[in-house]
Amino acid sequence: MSKDGMTYAPKGKPNPVVKTREFTIAAACLDHGHIYGMCNGLVEAGATLKWVYDADPERVKEFIKAFPTVRPAASLAEILNDPEVKLVAAAAIPSERSSVGIQVMEAGKDYFTDKTPFTTLQQLEEAKAVAERTGKKYMVYFSERLHVESAVFAGDLIKQGAIGRVIQVTGFGPHRLNAPSRPDWFFIKEKYGGILCDIGSHQIEQFLYYADCADATILHSKVGNYHHPEYPELEDYGDATLVGDNGATFFFKVDWFTPDGLRTWGDGRTFITGTEGTIEIRKYIDVARGETGDHLFLVNKDGEQYFDLSGKVGFPYFGQLILDCIHRTENAMSQKHVFKAAELCLLAQEKAMVVSGHHAINQR
Repeated sequence: MSKDGMTYAPKGKPNPVVKTREFTIAAACLDHGHIYGMCNGLVEAGATLKWVYDADPERVKEFIKAFPTVRPAASLAEILNDPEVKLVAAAAIPSERSSVGIQVMEAGKDYFTDKTPFTTLQQLEEAKAVAERTGKKYMVYFSERLHVESAVFAGDLIKQGAIGRVIQVTGFGPHRLNAPSRPDWFFIKEKYGGILCDIGSHQIEQFLYYADCADATILHSKVGNYHHPEYPELEDYGDATLVGDNGATFFFKVDWFTPDGLRTWGDGRTFITGTEGTIEIRKYIDVARGETGDHLFLVNKDGEQYFDLSGKVGFPYFGQLILDCIHRTENAMSQKHVFKAAELCLLAQEKAMVVSGHHAINQR
């Protein structure tokens, strides 16, 4: 994984749920390095990666280094016309993810996109309609829960009743900017969608999942550019407060202020309060102490417990997704959940107060 998080490809223990060539996939639109994690997770779960396509041949070359058996396609159409391909994984520029997904679903294949899945509510409504009409899946790589073992384990603990009913979640999602490594689109608001829409989508999805909410209301949200005037359309900070339809509450903040001295791209943490206990997840690092991530702290009636989960839990989402595509089930994640998380991050972005320094500039 790169220090700025652009190439995020956690390695797990291969745990195939299908035989070779039983579930064939393709990769396309390599604009974000998350495509490596997306494909690696699926391949570890048994998917056969047949094709890769991108308009930039250099990106294709790099991808083939990571997945040597994959074949370069001449166009996206070549992938979409292959009846063997059941799912297309893509990490396009955020504003283009919806149009790619619609093409994929119209071609009779399931779609797996990097987050954020949409940059406008209109895109969301269009994709909903196509998914409904075609019966195809529009799935999203919410990596900060799905590809983090401590986050997976937290979900298991909650399901087992370890902390009772979840009543509050707090999420911190700092990221390292490393501006010189970023593509031009990263700094264009229309293309990346805004900080709450983009990296905030991880946070909102986690809240819905951990607190078992089908819906939520945005109470307040803020965005700002505090320290990067050279990139006027960049939002380097954002936060939001939500309340779920079951009464659970949520606060999160995301930013591009990871200090240079941190050994990884961001000190992502999640705090979960239940009626009978608490969970803290230190996802990527234990600052100033350990070299590894995936630390979880559980406190409940049985006492205080610490779990070092690196390499011990795995990433069940990817196998579940493959089986969902084969059997048309929704065990990995429901389509309703995906679209609701997307809707809420778009609404948080749309309603956000714009701040700079200590002064509110604009209430949208």
